[in-house]
Amino acid sequence: MQVAPGGDGIQKLLAAEQEAQRIVSDARKAKQERMRQAKAEAEREIGAYRAEREGAYQKKVSEGSSGSQATFQRLTQETEANVARITEEVQAKKSEVAQALVKMTTSVKLDASA
Repeated sequence: MQVAPGGDGIQKLLAAEQEAQRIVSDARKAKQERMRQAKAEAEREIGAYRAEREGAYQKKVSEGSSGSQATFQRLTQETEANVARITEEVQAKKSEVAQALVKMTTSVKLDASA
């Protein structure tokens, strides 16, 4: 390669270097823009996933609390039913037990062999 008088070759090299710097600079800017877009998209996806999981968690919590409330009501009703049943049984056998106690206390067997 011959260098032309007047520095035309140097000017071409400088121009080529500037063009290379511009290309590298444009590539860096494009890369930064792609990174910003990827980050924004990732944040949107993370936000959507977080909202989905939070919704599922809140649903589970509400189901659990309503389930425990329903369980509490069911157990209360069962307990009240059992107490009522036992009270009825006591009332039904009350006179029978009283008669048996009276009979046992008034019927004394004397054992003369003692």
